[in-house]
Amino acid sequence: MDKILEALVSSSHSVPVKKAIVKKVVEAAEKEVTEAQCQALFSLTTRLILLGEDAFQKQVGFQVLEAYARYHRVEFERFFCKDLVLGLLQQGYGPLDRKDPAVVDYIHSCLRLLISCPSVLEIFTVIQTEVLRMVCERPEPALCARLATMLSDFVQCIPREKAAVLFCQQLVRTIGYFNCPASQERELREYVGQVTKVSTLLQNIWKAEPVTLLPSLQEVFAIISSTDPAFEPSIALASLVQHIPLQMITILIKSLTTDQNVKDSNMTQALCRMIDWLSWPLAHHVDTWVIALLKGLAAVQKFTILIDVTLLKIELVFNRLWYPIVRQGALAVLSHMLLSFQHSPEAFHLVVPQVVPLVRGLKSDGLPTSKGFLMHFTELIHCMMYQYSGFPDLYDSILEAVKDLPNPGEEKIKLVLNQSAWTSQSNSFASGLLRLAGKSETGKTGLVNLGNTCYMNSIIQTLFSATDFRRHVLSLRLNDSCANTLMKKLQLLFAFLAHTQRAAYAPRLFFEASRPPWFNAGSQQDCSEYLRFLLDRLHEEEKTIQALRLAKPKVVSLGNGPGCDSVAHTSAGSPVSPGAAGSEGGDQTLIERMFGGKLSTRIRCMTCGAVSEKEEPFTDLSLAFCPSAAASSSPPQNQASSEEPRGPCQGSVNGGSEALEIGPSLRPAAAPAASTHAGLASDKPPLSVPDLVNYFLAPEILDEENAYFCEGCGSLQRAERGMRVVAAPEYLILTLLRFSYDAKCHVRRKILDNVTIPALMELPVHDPPAPEHSTPPPSSPSSPLRLDSTENNENLAKKLKPSRREEEDDVRVCPVVRFVPYVLSSVVMHSGMSSESGHYYSYGRNLNGADGAQHHLANRLTLGEEPGSSETNPIAVGCSSPRGVAPSKQQEVDEACGRDWLLFNDSRVTFTSFGSVQNVSSRFPKDTAYVLIYRKQDFTGGQGGTGGLTANGMRPGCDPPLQKELMDAITKDNKLFLQEQELNARTQALQAASANCSFKPNGSDDNDPPGSCGPSGGGGGGGGGGGGFNTVSRLVF
Repeated sequence: MDKILEALVSSSHSVPVKKAIVKKVVEAAEKEVTEAQCQALFSLTTRLILLGEDAFQKQVGFQVLEAYARYHRVEFERFFCKDLVLGLLQQGYGPLDRKDPAVVDYIHSCLRLLISCPSVLEIFTVIQTEVLRMVCERPEPALCARLATMLSDFVQCIPREKAAVLFCQQLVRTIGYFNCPASQERELREYVGQVTKVSTLLQNIWKAEPVTLLPSLQEVFAIISSTDPAFEPSIALASLVQHIPLQMITILIKSLTTDQNVKDSNMTQALCRMIDWLSWPLAHHVDTWVIALLKGLAAVQKFTILIDVTLLKIELVFNRLWYPIVRQGALAVLSHMLLSFQHSPEAFHLVVPQVVPLVRGLKSDGLPTSKGFLMHFTELIHCMMYQYSGFPDLYDSILEAVKDLPNPGEEKIKLVLNQSAWTSQSNSFASGLLRLAGKSETGKTGLVNLGNTCYMNSIIQTLFSATDFRRHVLSLRLNDSCANTLMKKLQLLFAFLAHTQRAAYAPRLFFEASRPPWFNAGSQQDCSEYLRFLLDRLHEEEKTIQALRLAKPKVVSLGNGPGCDSVAHTSAGSPVSPGAAGSEGGDQTLIERMFGGKLSTRIRCMTCGAVSEKEEPFTDLSLAFCPSAAASSSPPQNQASSEEPRGPCQGSVNGGSEALEIGPSLRPAAAPAASTHAGLASDKPPLSVPDLVNYFLAPEILDEENAYFCEGCGSLQRAERGMRVVAAPEYLILTLLRFSYDAKCHVRRKILDNVTIPALMELPVHDPPAPEHSTPPPSSPSSPLRLDSTENNENLAKKLKPSRREEEDDVRVCPVVRFVPYVLSSVVMHSGMSSESGHYYSYGRNLNGADGAQHHLANRLTLGEEPGSSETNPIAVGCSSPRGVAPSKQQEVDEACGRDWLLFNDSRVTFTSFGSVQNVSSRFPKDTAYVLIYRKQDFTGGQGGTGGLTANGMRPGCDPPLQKELMDAITKDNKLFLQEQELNARTQALQAASANCSFKPNGSDDNDPPGSCGPSGGGGGGGGGGGGFNTVSRLVF
């Protein structure tokens, strides 16, 4: 019979003929057949099954084998014995390799025929041993899937007890070696099906023998936490997660996160690979386990790992939102990562460029689930934009894309953010894994946020944008005795900002040197207070050097150019501002020459006419907000000053001076209580900077409990007090007092009123009166700057025009008032609701005297004489086109003022426009202008002022050349930066995991609180390089 069958299958007869003859052979199995014939048929059918040339031969072999094995069971037992099985599994069959899946299929089929025979038990024992050996050899997915199918049908073949634990561990490791080179969908589906069969086998074993579960999971963690660069575990391990009981999450996560033997680098690697599992299409609960591990690490304050993993994987997670089959799990992980990463906007800003394309894709893909998904996604984006509201250049396009979708309320956003943070109680971190990249298209350098240092970064960029000041600083020749001075550190910082190749520089040394002693590191601070402290320090430092020079000539050198041996210069060598006319130019410090002006405080007794006048220097003017009409018409509640009580000129470079001895001092209230809410309650046009300056200079009446003690009268008298500018600074610093103290609620509130910022304006400066006037001139329009006590609000209604007698005196004296033009140089914005929190960023543009002189015809601040009129209006202030400007030129002037603007936001530097500066508060109500710097314009071609001259004799438009030591420091750091880039490129090329992913050695985490705007990307000044894990997802539908 076997000869007939063999000849038949290899003959050239048609298939129907062959099938008919095969049917006769199968029917003959019921008849009596000798043992020799049975053995011959069994051998032939085995050869056809394993070595058949086509599917027909294999099918014939199975049919005949099954028929004769059923009717001749004893003969088949003798044929299919343990020796045959052992030989097949160890040696294969002829040319057929032992690892061929056909061998396992053949054994599987024969076991079905012997299931009721006693001899099958011996075969089970052999298979138990052999399958353990086979999985240790890391079989391919196809063979492993066939083994899993056989073992699922015949659980007696699965190793037992200790061998079962080892078998599960080795099977897990085998899955870790799976590879799917296929690219066609059919092949991918086949691969997924094979992996599913293997994971189902493990699930069945875990259920049958629970003792095998924990060792298997330990093996999974050992695989995914490996830092071996030559081994990348298969993403197929994700198929196991769905089979792990969810009730074990708490125990397993606690065990992992508290195990002292688990290094930070291993935990980071494991978490990164678990996040990669989000790409596996059929894995359930991966997001649940990833989030649980993230929360577990936060609970034990492993913030280093959380920061590393978030920055490395946030973009990959976001990319998974494009694929519907894994979208929901990816959104859950993305939401947790973003909402918990609250110490820095860096993670959110990594995915911001992809938000708008995704929103558009979700709106147009037509899937029934996309609408609901888009709602949840938009809610997440609104939460993040609320948390980091100081980035209008990034968010405008997003707001436009989601404008037709619901916006969650502020209370809901706060609740979500408060429940999600894992860094709210921790301290500031060192800079994280740095993303090495070139500068932005602006070519400018950002500043790394060292942990709530945005207040410092915004001020530094503002000073750096002050072109003349920057050039003077860079041109200073500071010898070794000045090596540790703050000015030397500022010079080095300016040099790096101008010439480093890094996208962002970390100003660690300058931060430590310039931080006021009462500023806590890692906490948000007031940028205006920091600026005032910084300028005072630089001024006093240079005064000290001047004193040493006078005591010991040529001991130090602090010059402005080659050959300068001292800090003092003649007017030719170091020009002095014409506005600083009360001081000798050679005795002025750089801060005085650049930022110093003078205020005259005048108090006139309204009974006897006696005048008391005192001049004081200043570096900034603090502008309070005008009370509303409602507040002026009805007596409001007393409200304290928006700043800590100070004398009139505490912001002066000499550290302030004594307050006038006039009894309790008065000043306007910062703003009515209603102004602390977003927006203006009335329909009146918004305030402007000229309005606030006018209010600052307006006169004030002192009477009743605030009456002035007049020495001439010898008693308390009603008097008028005012201030006026008598010397204009080169750079006019204006601080808007936005933080007011609510005495009723005992809280500090932020005034969110929008203030219009003109690109150009004119400041009234009072020169000495004509010599022929023998009587002292009456006070011109004036108002208090800073005084020691709070405002009695009844005096708000007493800011009056002078009496008729006073007006007659004004006409007789005719004080000389000239209007000094200023152009806007930079603006520091505050985003947030209080001075102790929020975020600072700044707008700036490069200006020098030559640049600004072109734009002197624009909106100005006028106070006093109107064009073409001999009459004076002491209180009238307007912001209009200056005299001599043709209306047709006004648009051209405004456009010129809008060019070359930059937005400095910590590490980010981007192009923007003057329109963005003016409109940011209307779009983002919490973002308000706080500190403004205006540059004085000089129309004399640079004669007599700094506008036409530059430091070190340089021609306008270029910075002075760097001194050798500065250039050496920058060159050294640039070489280090290039080395970091090269190392990072090699790491990515090899797809190797970093051996050390933490900022500190293992077990030495940084637990300091990061604050609301902590470290972001960049480097420099000792900053470390990047590196990290480059794991690529293998399968996404």
